[in-house]
Amino acid sequence: MRTFNAPGRLDLSTEMLLLPACFRPSLRITLFKPFLWTNIAAKNKSSRSLSFPIVRASSVSTFSTASEAAVMAQDGPINQHPLQVAKRLEKFKTTIFTQMSSLAIKHNAINLGQGFPNFDGPDFVKDAAIQAIKDGKNQYARGYGIPDLNSAIASRFQKDTGITIDPESEITVTSGCTEAIAATILGLINPGDEVILFAPFYDSYEATLSMAGAKITCITLQPPDFALPLEKLKSKISKNTRAILLNTPHNPTGKMFTKEELEQISLLCIENDVLVFSDEVYDKLAFEMDHISIASLPGMYERTVTMNSLGKTFSLTGWKIGWAIAPPHLLWGVKQAHSYLTFATSTPMQYAAAVALNAPDSYYEELRKDYKGKKEILVDGLKAVGFKVFPSSGTYFVVVDHTPFGLPDDVAFCEYLIKEVGVVAIPTSVFYLDKEEGKNLVRFTFCKDEGTLRSAVERMKERLVKK
Repeated sequence: MRTFNAPGRLDLSTEMLLLPACFRPSLRITLFKPFLWTNIAAKNKSSRSLSFPIVRASSVSTFSTASEAAVMAQDGPINQHPLQVAKRLEKFKTTIFTQMSSLAIKHNAINLGQGFPNFDGPDFVKDAAIQAIKDGKNQYARGYGIPDLNSAIASRFQKDTGITIDPESEITVTSGCTEAIAATILGLINPGDEVILFAPFYDSYEATLSMAGAKITCITLQPPDFALPLEKLKSKISKNTRAILLNTPHNPTGKMFTKEELEQISLLCIENDVLVFSDEVYDKLAFEMDHISIASLPGMYERTVTMNSLGKTFSLTGWKIGWAIAPPHLLWGVKQAHSYLTFATSTPMQYAAAVALNAPDSYYEELRKDYKGKKEILVDGLKAVGFKVFPSSGTYFVVVDHTPFGLPDDVAFCEYLIKEVGVVAIPTSVFYLDKEEGKNLVRFTFCKDEGTLRSAVERMKERLVKK
């Protein structure tokens, strides 16, 4: 029998023996109102009286016999309650990645939607994690990161940007870059502060800014090259702007902000005393140009939080090891928020992450070479199928125009692609404040093995027809 453990409570597998038989096969965990164990105990005089909140079986549960249903009915009608959520999150639904991955499983589709590899990370990093566990490094780490990892992050940052930072006061290790983003926003943004986003944007940005009560101003990057609309940025940025949230290389488009674009952003930030939160998780997946951290530009380090992670570079997305780099006066707010979000990140994985970040340059060169080959397979295939494919200079994503296939919008196209073709893509309208702006675009990922990519392309060639 499966067990259900609640903190400080009894093991449900043991106490299930106290239940009348009619309850046992139909008990399901749902989101309905709890009832008290004492209600059941009162019907079973031999049981001890317990106050144990559990979750009531839903009305869709089935009973093995009519008599069991009758006994259940004695407890009265089952009241279903609406799902509850705070107003700041009311507009946000289940993430598109969860929805599409569920459909992929249901329809046995090849998943080129969610950005996680279908191959494993390098053995030398996994072995380091195993060794750390065996060595007993399994208790809480200090909140802002173990010394080995902080030093490795500082060394990598110095190598990439030329900036020397203090591992102890200018780095906080987080549970993935998503938590680094959340800690940065919650630690440095006050309700009503204006933050500028570039659309399309990673979906957690809007949700986290909403939780912080920020005022979001959105500037849209337009295909085909998704260039920075400088005049639009100049018209939007002001003394009321608290921060710009930047992502380069850019998810979902694969765009990399050029040095000229970053310099223009920097000048405007300095002139208007604006912070930059820079998400750089794809910095090692740059194909056509070198990645530039905006913090490395003159006058920018003191107003920038640089965020990164291990998962994309080492194909270990499930480890959730990330970090934020900033001068002490900014990192203080990030640390404070991090302390009450997760406090500390997985200890043995931090030791392994330190080993990973000390990898030789040859590792990154092979990584780029491998992904460049995968990108060519997908891009060439998508073009052959009939998509209009937009340039991707970095990340492991490609954005295409789906309209040649005659579906009304991106969501309809992606549903058709899964159910009728057997391939998953992500509708990009979820990455815009104005969903209409993204309705003609969908995103594919090439962080899959070559066989998977070729199989997906073949399915689309066989089953997708231009209209």
